[in-house]
Amino acid sequence: MMFRKLLLASIAAIALTASAATAAADLLDTVKQRGTLRVGCEGTYPPFNFRGARGELTGYDVDIANAIAQKMGLKAEWKSMSFDGLLVGLAQDRWDMVIASHGITEERAKAVTFAEPHYCTGGVIISKDGRLRTAKDLTGKVVAVQTGTTYYDNAKKLPVKEVKNFPQDASARAALETGHVDAWVTDKFVARAALAATPGTALKTGDYLFVERIAAAVAKGNTGLVAEVNKALDAMLADGTYAAISKKWFGEDIRCK
Repeated sequence: MMFRKLLLASIAAIALTASAATAAADLLDTVKQRGTLRVGCEGTYPPFNFRGARGELTGYDVDIANAIAQKMGLKAEWKSMSFDGLLVGLAQDRWDMVIASHGITEERAKAVTFAEPHYCTGGVIISKDGRLRTAKDLTGKVVAVQTGTTYYDNAKKLPVKEVKNFPQDASARAALETGHVDAWVTDKFVARAALAATPGTALKTGDYLFVERIAAAVAKGNTGLVAEVNKALDAMLADGTYAAISKKWFGEDIRCK
């Protein structure tokens, strides 16, 4: 009887695995038959994904995803919504892939399947005149971050007075500029672009709070699709496509080393 139970359990596990593999394959087949890769992003996070002068989506993430789609023989079809709803949209089949500068975390990996990271970065402290530079300097201070980001999780680990959430990163910056918070924590490349765009600003960059790997994501278990995404990304890294996109936006190669 015990052997029979173990056998049935093994058969059930194999069936579940096969079912998941079939679902993943089906999505990849659907994407290929459709001829488009539906991609979700925020669209308000320069220089990674934002609206250009004519209202078109542009940025580093956008160029990377367009190139991935091209390598797969597809055309990217773009959708945009608030950052905190993007990963949820994968489970609802609103898009096939999300590329919006999501840091890879254990918690997120429970809900989605991540591709290989397409860049590495970190969260930095921004304050007026650089008065707050280190994690220790944030003790008892009020810190602004964007809702749904890893910056919130990491800032909450510090002995700060309060971490305030804002729907967009630009709003978190505005809160610092208007004196409603003491510091703003954001991506180092976002901070660099934002401060470079406003010469003479009193805002200064401080130290890293943490370093993270950033990747695109697909719905949980869609291994077939993510394998093709990784294959396309590998080809881009090898043939110089990735380096050209990275240097276009940042003047350097920001791949994980």
